[in-house]
Amino acid sequence: MKFYNKWPFHLCLILFSIVADQLTKLWALARFTNETGAPNHDYINVIGDFVRFQLVFNKGAAFSSRPQDLMPFLPPWLFFLLISIIATVVLLWFYKSIDKRDWMSRLGVVMILGGAIGNFIDRMRLSMVVDFIDCDFPDFIMTRFPTFNVADSFVTVGVAVVILSPVFLKKIHKQIKDEKESKKNVSDESQKPAAETEGVEK
Repeated sequence: MKFYNKWPFHLCLILFSIVADQLTKLWALARFTNETGAPNHDYINVIGDFVRFQLVFNKGAAFSSRPQDLMPFLPPWLFFLLISIIATVVLLWFYKSIDKRDWMSRLGVVMILGGAIGNFIDRMRLSMVVDFIDCDFPDFIMTRFPTFNVADSFVTVGVAVVILSPVFLKKIHKQIKDEKESKKNVSDESQKPAAETEGVEK
């Protein structure tokens, strides 16, 4: 098994994503806030106006939706805590259920988990998420893409890797599918005699 398909590497990737996310957010807070801690509305062009750094605080959930609108009976911190716990449990279960030969899906889930933890730390520490990467978008869809951060990037790339895994690892996915179908057929065949015997006895 390759090193990038083993859990020590996956753990290191999660830690790297968290550290990279938090360090870049600390830089953004230091660079784009004034003495009161509020955004100073300054920005840095990275690739012209197409990609730039500009600080935005996201106090809501995904795409700035408010937890108060989704579950008004829960305080925001508890809402995000519960959502994060549920998401982590689901991702760990999904990771464990993936065949070890499907290394792309395993890497994708690890990236999603690392990004989710990065934003969770923000919500618990600051009660909001620090976003600072601002990209242009085709004007007929939207003026600019919603501002995001490194954690969001890990989540997005991770989802893409999971989706593309069956394309790039087509033979492996077919092999895994054939093996599952073969085991299912064997299991069905082993149950037939018992069922037929029960029918005769009746």
